Amino acid sequence: MKIKCVLIDDEPLAVKVIQNYFQNFPEFEIVNTFSNSIEALDFLNNNTIDALFLDINMPLMSGFELINLYHNKKNTKIIITSAFREFAAESYDLDVLDYLVKPIPLPRFIKCLNKITAEFQQKNNLKQENHRVEPHIFIKVDKKMVKINIEEILFVEGMKEYIKVVTSEKTYITHKSLSSLTEELPEDRFMRIHKSYTIAIDKVKTIEGNRIQISSYTIPIGRNFSKEVKNRILE
Repeated sequence: MKIKCVLIDDEPLAVKVIQNYFQNFPEFEIVNTFSNSIEALDFLNNNTIDALFLDINMPLMSGFELINLYHNKKNTKIIITSAFREFAAESYDLDVLDYLVKPIPLPRFIKCLNKITAEFQQKNNLKQENHRVEPHIFIKVDKKMVKINIEEILFVEGMKEYIKVVTSEKTYITHKSLSSLTEELPEDRFMRIHKSYTIAIDKVKTIEGNRIQISSYTIPIGRNFSKEVKNRILE
């Protein structure tokens, strides 16, 4: 089952950018695009969609006005796309899921999709191929977007401008910061233990001194992280 999306923006280039981004994510489907809020509202109120990407400044009716008239917004994840940061606070009063500032960088867009996926799985008990879909993230590897199930990740290692994501089966290298990827991982399952390492807490086999053993890997615990690490893992 795909996550059905609608794009509403009166700027053709902005729509094209998001359409191009979505080509890397087969789990999402763009079911319609609109440059006019009036036409979009009629479609939204007569069809079921999962996620709505919506610009604010549009002719005839603004994005905020559309949200207020949208009957089924409680069952739809709404994402604002705007060139103006100052509307962010007002948008969250309307219970939007995310606020993307144009021009939207691909890493920020991926973070938004991960958030949509997590919400959709939790509230709709999404299933594919007769089994529950595992929570996952996407990272860019060799110009391709690669899906990695959260459960498979052992740890993430920072290497200057790159990071290494180590799973039970494979290792991936991507151009991304350790802090950025750590923010995308569930806080209750992962933690930073060193300036260069974030680990999966449930994968820890042993702790000895200032080192942690995960699978066949020995990972150092940073001095500034030591107390929190032992409190969380040994509690």
